[in-house]
Amino acid sequence: MLDKTGIAKRIAQEVKDGYYVNLGIGIPTLVANYVREDIEVEFQSENGVLGMGPFPFDGEEDADIINAGKQTITTLPGASFFDSATSFGMIRGKHVDLTILGAMEVAENGDIANWKIPGKMVKGMGGAMDLVASAENIIVAMMHTNKAGDSKLLKRCSLPLTGVGCVKKIVTNLAVLEVTANGFKLLERAPGISVDAIKNATEGILIVEGEIPEMKV
Repeated sequence: MLDKTGIAKRIAQEVKDGYYVNLGIGIPTLVANYVREDIEVEFQSENGVLGMGPFPFDGEEDADIINAGKQTITTLPGASFFDSATSFGMIRGKHVDLTILGAMEVAENGDIANWKIPGKMVKGMGGAMDLVASAENIIVAMMHTNKAGDSKLLKRCSLPLTGVGCVKKIVTNLAVLEVTANGFKLLERAPGISVDAIKNATEGILIVEGEIPEMKV
């Protein structure tokens, strides 16, 4: 089973040379730490940063340089800062090659819910709705089940939707899955995790074809 760092390491393998990548709040912010050093990638944050680097070492933080989750970050040579209007112009103009988001629920048809739990106070929906409406390649980083052990990969989302039919791939602590027209297709399983364990943790349709390899992280 993977921890949050393991999920980020696996997703980092999906990042290709020359990509412009938006990182959402939570597990996605860790991805920048694990991208291969032999490729060039531009990480974008919706609060107005292009060229984010890894998290800073203790004692080297600059409180004025943060990501969308208000975490201190580093910037790479050539990085730029701009207003939110410019940032969302990049997003809505489809200039981002890959969007990596967290989620509370994902449905078997690619619907995503990641902004609100009814009855709980939230500051707002943030930029997630713009991202999922504009991005053509969306990977979700999430835990496979909630704290009660209930599946978060569902037939239909129960929480308010952020986007409809938009998620392409999901990396959880148990598995890598592709969203297809027929349900979740199991691509890889976490080290030490059986296919049956993944089936038991998935409410939505799970497609298993042939031998499922273990993730390499």
